[in-house]
This record gives sequence, C-alpha cells and structure tokens, in this order.
Amino acid sequence: MNEVVLYTLITLGGIGAVAAIILFFVAQKFKVIEDPRIDDVEEALPSANCGGCGYPGCRNFAEACVKTDDLGTLFCPVGGNETMSAVAEVLGMTVEAKEPQVAVLLCNGSSANRKRTSEFNSAANCTIAANTYGGDTDCTYGCLGLGECVDACGFDAMYMDEETGLPVVIEDKCTACGACVAACPKDLFQLRNKGKKSRRIYVACMNKDKGAPAKKACDVACIGCSKCFKECKYDAITMADNKAYIDYTKCVICRACVPVCPTGAIHEINLPLRKAKKNTEEKAKTEAKPVAAKPEIKKEEVSKPSAEKAEKPAKEAPKTETKEIEKPKQEEKPVVEDKKENNSEDKSSDENKSKEL
Repeated sequence: MNEVVLYTLITLGGIGAVAAIILFFVAQKFKVIEDPRIDDVEEALPSANCGGCGYPGCRNFAEACVKTDDLGTLFCPVGGNETMSAVAEVLGMTVEAKEPQVAVLLCNGSSANRKRTSEFNSAANCTIAANTYGGDTDCTYGCLGLGECVDACGFDAMYMDEETGLPVVIEDKCTACGACVAACPKDLFQLRNKGKKSRRIYVACMNKDKGAPAKKACDVACIGCSKCFKECKYDAITMADNKAYIDYTKCVICRACVPVCPTGAIHEINLPLRKAKKNTEEKAKTEAKPVAAKPEIKKEEVSKPSAEKAEKPAKEAPKTETKEIEKPKQEEKPVVEDKKENNSEDKSSDENKSKEL
C-alpha cells in the first residue's frame, strides 16, 4: 500500500515537472516584450480613466501613443496641451497645440418654454425614458431632465437647475472628456471650441419638426425660417432637418444672425449684451436718419432752383430793356448825321444866294 502511494506521487510529480518545463519554453517563445516607454507615458497622463481620448483607460492611451508615428490624431482632453507636450517629450516627438473645448447643451426647452403634457412614473434614467416614450412635453427631441449626463460626469462639472429643469455645464471644471455626449440618449451635447474670451454662438435646439409644430411644442424652438442662413456672410450656417446649425470653425461671431432669429433660438455666451443693444439702437437711428433727411434735401433742392429760376428772368428783364433802348439810339445816329448834312447844305445854299445878291 505504501509503494502504491509512493509510485503515485512520483508519477504525478514527474508529470508536473515536465509540464512546467514545457510551459516555460512556450512562454519564452511567445512572450511579449513591452516597451518601457509605456510606463513613462502613463505617468505623464492625469490617470483619470475617463475615456474622453477614445480609449478605455490611460494605460491603453499610453500604448496607442507609443505605437503611433503621429500624435496629431491623439489628444487627452483632461490634461490638454500641457499633458500632450509632456507625452511628446517622452517619445521624442512634436505635437501641435489644440484649442480647448467645452461641452454645450443644444436645448433651451426649460419648464417655462415647454409645457408639460404628461408625467413619467418609472426609473429616473434618461435612457429608459427615451426608450419608453417621447418625453413629458410635445417636443420629442428635447432634454428629458432626469440628469443622466450629470451622473456620467466624473469631474463635477455639471448640475441640474431646479428652475429650468435643464443641466448646466460649469465651464471652469469641464474637461471636454465627452462623457455627457455619450450618456445623453437625445444627442443634445456637443463639444465646441471655447473660443477667444470663451465667447460662443450656437443654435440651442435639436427639434426636427416643421415651423408650426416646433413652435407649438416649445416657444424658443428653431422653426427653420432660414433668416439666419440668409444673414450670415461667412457660410457658417447650414439648414438641415428644418433647423439651423452654426459651424463653430467658420463662425467669426459677427452676431448678425442673433437679432434676426424670431424665436430666440440662437444663444450668445459671454458676449456683451449692452453693446449689442446699443448697436441695434444705432442701426435704428441710422436707418431712420436718411428717411427724415431725404424730403428736406429734396425741398431745398427744389426751392433753390425754383428761386434761381424766378430770379433769373427778373435780372435778365432789365438787360433786355437796356438792349432795346440802346438799339434805337444806334439807329438814330445816321438820322442825326443826315440832319447835320442837310443843315450844312442849307447853309451853303444860303451863302451862295447872298453872294449872288
């Protein structure tokens, strides 16, 4: 009995030793040598693991940076240009600086602008609500207001406004990771360049209905009137699906489209509103001035020539009279000379007569 146990142990130990040797040689044959630069790049990253770069985590993003030949296609939105410049130094590459971005909500359907027509009694989740029904208003494209985007934000850069029922983005904390963009089932968030002095103009509406139904569902909905499209001189506005869209890469913030919008669907961020009011007042004054000045100019122009015409004949009248008076004097001259000649002849005849006598 003891011999059986001993042989069993020897047999099993020999099989394990042979298997270990085989596995060792297989691992050496197929082992993957990891680039040590991956660890250095990962240390330069913020370790947020937010997925805003398009990869599951910072480790995967570091591997992608090491394997690529051009860092222009890769960007860490949390770290920004400083982090990417540090990654470029580790890899011995160069990278161009990109403009910082911020998340923008393309909806202004607050509780004051949209009338509630129904109630949702279920889980407080936007995805479930979007798959269950269109929403508690007549606008099926607007924000559901259940805060799934706020829950997805890992930087506390968003909160729900109790008065409006809409999420609010805190610009100073937003890292443009894109978590809210991916979380919103209505696709109401978009990453846009912050711009100079954080000034932006965009259409805060995603309603694809035509003008009348859209306006009935929301007071500030885009009705697709194309007035802003006609007013823009830089081809920054396009019309599609009965709504306008402003391309932030082409927009120069001339603000010509804002006063034209009849519903106020175009939003201005961090722009001086007082100057805008002054500009509109100045435009109204300049438009009113020529209308009031034209008739006065016409009256002056009409009165001056009429007065000149009236004065001309009065001035020319004495000239014609003097000419008419002078003409007979010139004609009388020969008559006077003839008389003088006749007088001289008469005198000569009288002298002859006296001589004869």
